[in-house]
Amino acid sequence: MLQRLPAATLNKTGAFSAAHASPLRTAQRFGSQARFASSSTASPNPFQSLVYSRATLASATLLATGSIAWYTHLYGNLPFIGEVHASSPGEVGLHPAAYPWSHKGWLDSFDHASIRRGFTVYKEVCAACHSLDRIAWRNLVGVSHTADEVKVMAEEVEYTDGPNDQGEMFQRPGKLSDYLPRPYPNDEAARASNQGALPPDLSLIIKARHGGADYLFSLLTGYVDPPAGVEVREGMNYNPYFPGGAISMPRVLFDDLVEYDDGTPATTSQMAKDLTTFLSWAAEPEHDERKKIGIKAVILFSTLTALSIYVKRFKWAVIKNRKIVYNPPADKTH
Repeated sequence: MLQRLPAATLNKTGAFSAAHASPLRTAQRFGSQARFASSSTASPNPFQSLVYSRATLASATLLATGSIAWYTHLYGNLPFIGEVHASSPGEVGLHPAAYPWSHKGWLDSFDHASIRRGFTVYKEVCAACHSLDRIAWRNLVGVSHTADEVKVMAEEVEYTDGPNDQGEMFQRPGKLSDYLPRPYPNDEAARASNQGALPPDLSLIIKARHGGADYLFSLLTGYVDPPAGVEVREGMNYNPYFPGGAISMPRVLFDDLVEYDDGTPATTSQMAKDLTTFLSWAAEPEHDERKKIGIKAVILFSTLTALSIYVKRFKWAVIKNRKIVYNPPADKTH
């Protein structure tokens, strides 16, 4: 039948076959070149492998994020990103400086001598207006005072108890289970005695204020005369660390206002430091015990982690390091 076809048709058919066969040969030739190129490529540079690795990328991301978070924690905002506030910096209050408190480190505990002195300042100065509702007399035992000392201080206070057998309330000396007495019977009496302002409870004041101990120390030592152009209403006091700058509480700490048992000079800054340390402990009485338990937990879990890694390597080393060899069956037909 091919003999009946004209020669021109056969020529066109051959050209079409050649045209389709040419890309196939090109692809095969390109594939062989590609395989040859990939097989002949030299091993990558170790420095490039380190730079472009996922671990390096994750480490750089964590470093950048941590640096931004730490800078924001220290200074409040980033220098190249503006912030929008509903209030001005003057209304927020001056940002306090960071002080090196003895209990600030991960493994540091409270200065218990400072706690004892701070309780003296609270008892003789602050207790006239501010309550400490979350602290009982027994909480002071073993922290700042002995049990006998605390019992004597508690018995100096009269507490209302009852009813008795006749159904009447009666007065009794305080005991270790009683909480520190409040200066006013209720909030209305407290407002009436302070020109309408309610003195806050100091049990959690360190945690309730931005800046914590740094803010409280700065507030206690930051009373100054108002600058030019700033007017303070009658009965108010200027303190740049207080939001708004005007605070109803006057300056209460002055040199030699109290007398310490250990002979420490009672300067204004010393009393502010001791009172701040005492209120930091009052906000977190379990602070020292929590850190001791944390150290024990870190040691325990580190030991368990090391043991688990050793057991895992001991159990899996035989399996992961074994060599599997496949010997194909010999062809016995030839």
